[in-house]
Amino acid sequence: MPPSDFANADIDKIVDALTTDEAILLSAGVGFWHTHAIERLQIPAVKVSDGPNGIRGNHFFMGTPAKCLPSSTAMGATFDRDLLEEVGLKLLAREAKLRSASVILAPTCNIQRNPLGGRSFESFSEDPFLSGMLCSAYINGIQKGGIGATIKHFVGNDKEDDRTGYDSIHYRTTSSGDLSPSVHAGSRNMPLHGAIMTAYNRVNGIHVCENPELLQKILRDEWKSDVMIMSDWFGTYSVDVGLNAGLDLEMPGLNKWRSLESVNRSIQSRKVTAKKVKERARKVLELVKKCAQGAPEILDGDGLERTLDSDEDNALMRKFAAESIVLLKNDKKVLPLDRKSLKKVAIVGGNAKAAVLSGGGSAALKPSYFVARPAGLVKALKEVNPNIEVTYSEGARAAKTLPTLDFDLFTESGQRGWTGSWHAHENDDSLVALPTPIKTQYVDETRMFISSSSPAGITKKWTLRMKGYLKPRERDCKFEFGLTAAGRAKLFVDGKLVIDNWTRQRRGVEFFGCGSEEETGVVELKAGVKHEIYVDFCNVRGPADGDETETIMDSNPGIRLGGAEVEDPDELLNSAVSIAKDADAVIIVVGLNGDWETEGNDRTTLALPGRTDELVQKVVAANPRAVVVTQAGSAITMPWVDQVSSLLHTWYLGNATGDAIADVIFGNHNPSGKLSLTFPKRLEDVPAHGYFHSEKGKVTYAEGLYVGYKHYQHRNIEPLFAFGHGLSYTSFNISDLRLSQPIVSGDQFDLKATVKLTNTGNITGSQVVQLYIGLPKTSELTHPRWQLRGFKKMRDVKPGESREVELVMDRLSVSYWDKEWVVENGAYDVRVAFTSEEGVGEGQELLGRFNVEKGFGWRGL
Repeated sequence: MPPSDFANADIDKIVDALTTDEAILLSAGVGFWHTHAIERLQIPAVKVSDGPNGIRGNHFFMGTPAKCLPSSTAMGATFDRDLLEEVGLKLLAREAKLRSASVILAPTCNIQRNPLGGRSFESFSEDPFLSGMLCSAYINGIQKGGIGATIKHFVGNDKEDDRTGYDSIHYRTTSSGDLSPSVHAGSRNMPLHGAIMTAYNRVNGIHVCENPELLQKILRDEWKSDVMIMSDWFGTYSVDVGLNAGLDLEMPGLNKWRSLESVNRSIQSRKVTAKKVKERARKVLELVKKCAQGAPEILDGDGLERTLDSDEDNALMRKFAAESIVLLKNDKKVLPLDRKSLKKVAIVGGNAKAAVLSGGGSAALKPSYFVARPAGLVKALKEVNPNIEVTYSEGARAAKTLPTLDFDLFTESGQRGWTGSWHAHENDDSLVALPTPIKTQYVDETRMFISSSSPAGITKKWTLRMKGYLKPRERDCKFEFGLTAAGRAKLFVDGKLVIDNWTRQRRGVEFFGCGSEEETGVVELKAGVKHEIYVDFCNVRGPADGDETETIMDSNPGIRLGGAEVEDPDELLNSAVSIAKDADAVIIVVGLNGDWETEGNDRTTLALPGRTDELVQKVVAANPRAVVVTQAGSAITMPWVDQVSSLLHTWYLGNATGDAIADVIFGNHNPSGKLSLTFPKRLEDVPAHGYFHSEKGKVTYAEGLYVGYKHYQHRNIEPLFAFGHGLSYTSFNISDLRLSQPIVSGDQFDLKATVKLTNTGNITGSQVVQLYIGLPKTSELTHPRWQLRGFKKMRDVKPGESREVELVMDRLSVSYWDKEWVVENGAYDVRVAFTSEEGVGEGQELLGRFNVEKGFGWRGL
């Protein structure tokens, strides 16, 4: 029968028919991305795929080109549930089907304790209510498209350093904080079609994948969830403990714990029962059935991955990216720029030309198209004035590693990229490569995370040799190359050894912590000469100080070649200042990239890299009307902020980056994004500062409930920019706050707040109305001053137009966690505003109060 017939499967009957070995096979994956098929019982395999901002497909290396969406923090900045549901349905679900994937490994809804967290950009917000509501919308859209979603990383994965070992020490924060997004999503969401993915770390002493308190007591018993629970990749640490605790599926299937031999031995030693293994297999079968019901065409398809862009999709991508952009300052009303009045525009900054789409790690993918910042800006300018002069200067280098050479290398025939030849070794133990390749292929990328994409039939140890030609330079110059390897590598230019990252290495954090530090070398290049580039790579790490072991990279080999012309830093900065002085308009584009913000390691500073801050200060001094555009997936510090009158924060915007930024800068799109996390003035103001790092394996949540804006309000610390802040090219006010009488019926609660929103400016715009709750001051427990408990984005409000906004509160809106969810009796304060920042002025915030006569407790969702 076709695999989709499994939609009608009798799960009870199939579970009864499973042999113990078949049940064991179902409890772990196959390869990197599939569940196990059981042909005897006609059980099909299901393919899963990353990730939060796009669907990559099977391969990191030479992957299928895909739609790269804005980062999750950018999604959070939209404050728009309707838009996220539309994106889930029209973009993510469709992309999953193009990749033949039935389940998306997203959304990520961890709380951002600290913007230093390497994957901070992958989560929606520092606020659990905003995260949970947007998570719900994201999932609803995906599931309406017949695709399964995966809530991750459950729970406490708020940092990357030591992520598989550290112990998150929680007290009141477990349910009120890190679990809360899942609570909000689950209580307002249709039944989850896909899965929940366990975090790598421990919580209160026990790894999450082995934690019966979290997996069984909370998920299964209290929340009544029947969803399948899977591990993060290589995030399983035992056989029997995880099986007994409730971990249904170990992923991936490489180097797995749950082999037939290991699980059968655990059964024989009575550490786990065959019945328990079948319980785990049942949840996998239930997922397979849901996938067959949701998108049967995937299971019946050919399994091939495809790329398809349409005008409709590209327009939605562009709109989505523009909706997330946050106007932080516009003191002198420089923005939007009037293109008709401009004759000379200067674009400066390290991020202006760089192809920065997303953060790094599992969020990274190959874009099906990319509109760079200068391309989008120049295109928009020339639409109005074809003769406008646009000048560019990098000004200050921003890269952590030298930029990849994806667009600088060419094959012998002139095609962009280079050619790779795969060589088996004499045997599995040998480092000697055979001279005749078993495969030769074209490669169009110079950061190659090969992962498990080596050719079939190759030896355990193998060699990949890459050859291409560097695009000829316009002038004689010094060129610096950088070579990083998860394995070992050498770089030759014109046959001469330039970099030896083979004989002796320095361990680094690239390629999920398996790569070396970048080694560099400088070459004198001649103008107009096509210099030959050759890299010899082997998937066995070389010896390093303190680590002489030559480890085989069997699941995560990779190589990265970067490079750039050597520039004098002072001359580079001076060139930016020079072109800024003479320009009618200056656009400064600065920020971070996927090297700085990435899975696998945390940032060490909130400062922009290198001399970026100095660049901004000097360019703004030369031209005070300069517009600053920052790009980062989370918060950064801005010591120059008082000198700048116009400031946009643009996150990571994906494929449509350049067009979206141009739309906002030139007024085709009126900005309406709101900060999804607080921007502090300094690192020391961050709530988790001083206890964010793993100390002998312990990470203590000493800030308790006071994460994000709640901390700044509690301590009366003024942030750089507050959570929920975001300006518009028009103006709004709110009035007429009305609160209905609370309705309490058993353990249910209902209350409606209504306000009138008015566009008091002269441009059509959108605004987010935010509702914050203050719990009774008579409580025996301390609580944050204000907690977001409602928001609504009102789109396209015309000048002079007024609209009524209704915000509904339920029992979760007025609850706190104290061994159960508690709704206290007493007086509850209400604040409705456009930002979390208090005291913002008349017409910008409204205060109210309601009383709950009789409180109650409750559990579950």
